[in-house]
Amino acid sequence: MSDSLWERIEPALPVYRPNCRGGRPRLPLRRVVTGILYVLRTGCQWKAMPQEFGSGSAIHAYFQEWVRRGLFRKLWRTALEEYDDLKGIDWEWQSLDGAMTKAPLGGKKTGKNPTDRGKLGVKRSVLTDGRGVPVGVAVAGANVHDQKLVVETFQSLPVRRPPGRRRRQHLCADKGYDAQTIRQTAARRGYVVHIPRKGTEPPRPVRRRGRARRWVVERLHSWTNRARRLLTRWEKTAVNYLALLHLQFAITAWRTAGDLG
Repeated sequence: MSDSLWERIEPALPVYRPNCRGGRPRLPLRRVVTGILYVLRTGCQWKAMPQEFGSGSAIHAYFQEWVRRGLFRKLWRTALEEYDDLKGIDWEWQSLDGAMTKAPLGGKKTGKNPTDRGKLGVKRSVLTDGRGVPVGVAVAGANVHDQKLVVETFQSLPVRRPPGRRRRQHLCADKGYDAQTIRQTAARRGYVVHIPRKGTEPPRPVRRRGRARRWVVERLHSWTNRARRLLTRWEKTAVNYLALLHLQFAITAWRTAGDLG
């Protein structure tokens, strides 16, 4: 873990006071965070992580405690606020899309993937700004339609979204969201909706250069899958899987802001 990333994570960590009853000393928190990032990046089992990070079960216990504290969502919110200060969240053009990955162990918010011979999988619905930085996410089983996750995705934003009436905000999505209810839901939230109609060909671009559209959220899904713990969901509990998503999204926001080099 780089020093710049540690400088941003350390202030959010809880302060542990020495135990007056004695016992084993606590692991250095930087080593704990590095171990969590190692699991996120490689996708290895907690108990299979190298011993240089410490006991895998001990690091997993820290992870579980921090999930209960809401630490990783707080990191995501902090990263978005810093990104907003440095570059500004591009609320003008937002993109929405879902992606399905495998979930062999099952658990809450998993379901049979209709595109993978009915194997268990998970779907994540992500909302991004115009640069592809994630600002909202919802998780459900792979057999849940994208349209059913739209409201939950809108409600998951960790930062306040400015009202659409002050400045026009566009929402881009694919044909899977082509439904009158989705258009009305987005319009009530102040969006100008850009969803192609089913059975029609997309219009040819008028200009060679234009604002980013739906491809930025598709690129984000590709970036997210580079974290192999998210490419295949091994967490049985949805809150643990969401926590790892929040951590990865925080890193994405910091990188886009240029804070991590």
